[in-house]
Amino acid sequence: MVELKKTDVGGESPMKMIIAVVQDQDSQKLSQALIQANFRATKLASTGGFLRAGNTTFLIGVEDDDVDRVLDIIRDSCQSREQMIAPVAPLGGTATNYVPYPVEVQVGGATVFVLHVERFVHF
Repeated sequence: MVELKKTDVGGESPMKMIIAVVQDQDSQKLSQALIQANFRATKLASTGGFLRAGNTTFLIGVEDDDVDRVLDIIRDSCQSREQMIAPVAPLGGTATNYVPYPVEVQVGGATVFVLHVERFVHF
């Protein structure tokens, strides 16, 4: 068993958890880039609410010193792009007179959260 707890210096864990939500079409590129850089990640299938499209959520545990390196890998692997979508009919009204016109939106890139790790245990 490997266990890391809070350090005595400042009381913070030497590790961070990076949660990155990316579009499915960027998932494979990011996964390969992380492996090449010797970072391990857990991939979870997820669905975004606005576009109702598939996403992949990466959970990446790293040392404090590696956070910026991983963020650079995510930035380089996940590109924003323009996409046309048809808006959803408004709730509560009648949809018979509603004609959805496609709207161009920016999608892709990544939404990233960096969290302090209270404790890490590997069995």
